Amino acid sequence: MDSSDDNKAEHSACQNIDTSSVQQTSSTHDDVTQKDDVTSSMTSQESDSGGGSPTNSADNISTSNTATVNTEELKQPIQESQPRESVDFKVIYNKKKFEVNFELDSTIADFKKHVETLTGVPFSMQKLMFKGLAKDHETLRTLKVTKGSKFMVVGSTINDVLAVSSVIPKEVQKEEDAATTSKESFCNQKVKGLLYACVHKKVLDKYGKPEDALPGIQNKKVPLPQVPLTGMYNKAGGKVRLTFKLEVDQLWIGTKERTEKIQMNSIKAVVSEPLEGKEEYHMMGIQLGPTEASRYWIYWVPAQYVDSIKDSILGKWQLF
Repeated sequence: MDSSDDNKAEHSACQNIDTSSVQQTSSTHDDVTQKDDVTSSMTSQESDSGGGSPTNSADNISTSNTATVNTEELKQPIQESQPRESVDFKVIYNKKKFEVNFELDSTIADFKKHVETLTGVPFSMQKLMFKGLAKDHETLRTLKVTKGSKFMVVGSTINDVLAVSSVIPKEVQKEEDAATTSKESFCNQKVKGLLYACVHKKVLDKYGKPEDALPGIQNKKVPLPQVPLTGMYNKAGGKVRLTFKLEVDQLWIGTKERTEKIQMNSIKAVVSEPLEGKEEYHMMGIQLGPTEASRYWIYWVPAQYVDSIKDSILGKWQLF
């Protein structure tokens, strides 16, 4: 009897234990399920609000930026190197013509380097004439060089300079001989800071101002005209005209009797002074020989042409 009661009690205790385990397991499962629901809910809310882990956010930003850059690059047109604009024109030196194609935005200094290869005239000894003397800093475009334009090159090669003859024109030789035999001296007087020779004053007083003198302009530089300069005279009072033959590098000094054709590279110097009381005009000495006595004097040269005359005759090679 007692044994049967003990078995029943043990069986009841086992059932209670199993029921408790089942309830505990069920409770644990419910907790896990609840946690998963909470986690899922949080993830859903973060996703809806644009949130996420920092790593994922950075990746998303990086990917977005990359996509934006690539899109912008695709929008930009492909830039192809455009050929520089050039122009065909002619270069004339000592009656020789050269066909040239050069970039319009090149400077005269750049162009001179090319001219040196064509003519053999060194860069520093070149004068390029295009509607006057072309400056090194100017470009072909600013000079308005167009197809078929012509550049005149004035200058001498090194060999030409070394071979320059000291032959003096007959008229200049006579002046030199007269200066050697004559004891007349230049009474150098200072008039308003200028050296003014007595002999020049006598010439000016004797012949006065030419009736056909060109208008003079003080303190202004003007390019040489396309026609000869006239309205001047020499020491003897003879009318003089100056013609600049840049294509052959010659200066023509014309008088009533004859025309002297002088190579510009044989001219040693050009000096000038304003006329007293008539500063819009100059007297000019063109030195054709090795000494000052060989200077050919011209009076009533319009002041606005003086610098252009010196540039055309001497240019940069005067240092030689």
